[in-house]
Amino acid sequence: MLLLQLNRPEKRNALATPVLLAVAEALRDAADDDAVGAVVMTGGDRIFAAGADIGELEASTSDDPVESPRYLAWQAIRAFPKPLLAAVEGWCLGAGAELMMCCDIVVAAKDARIGQPETNLGIIPGAGGTALLPRLVGPAVAMDMVLTGEPISAQRAYNLGLVARVTEPGSAIAEALELAAKIASRAPKALAQAKASVRAALDTPLSAHIRDERQRFISLLGGDEMREGIAAFRDKRPPLWR
Repeated sequence: MLLLQLNRPEKRNALATPVLLAVAEALRDAADDDAVGAVVMTGGDRIFAAGADIGELEASTSDDPVESPRYLAWQAIRAFPKPLLAAVEGWCLGAGAELMMCCDIVVAAKDARIGQPETNLGIIPGAGGTALLPRLVGPAVAMDMVLTGEPISAQRAYNLGLVARVTEPGSAIAEALELAAKIASRAPKALAQAKASVRAALDTPLSAHIRDERQRFISLLGGDEMREGIAAFRDKRPPLWR
């Protein structure tokens, strides 16, 4: 298990391009490390991330390429194949909310606030805020959040399905780590296939998704993990994943 913590308190954990590149690189390393079964991403106790770096944003122009290093970093983060959890305390805004939405499970403290305020800066979300958010909370709520820029509470995010668990302030990291440890104790190949299949629901037609799910299921039949899982079940012992 790996804990990744954003640590730019003087910039409210603003997600400058070097920060995103570092996150992407850490996740690439974790993907290749058999000792890492799950990753928890977090920020500080009062702020997860306040958005993009304003100075860097100010220096950008409409001539910037789409497939920039920043864009590729976001692609790499979204492509991470293992379970990725977010522990959110305090403010989670703009690019911070988009980073949170890259995660598979979000644990948020009751005092967390999640929002996409970019229109107040004369721009729009640029890393999934208008693409992922409608798929996660529905177009009506996404339109409200993006057009008004008003953040929502952790409880409302939970009610909408954007957040999986709500905790007391100060305990999001501990709960996310405990949950990650529980998840990491399960079969690694099965976890990767399960994550990929659930994620496919965002952009795959139902009939194609059901067929794809079946193919993923069949790929695990008779494998080492299935044999060990069934043997452990019969022997009434914890499974030992290789």
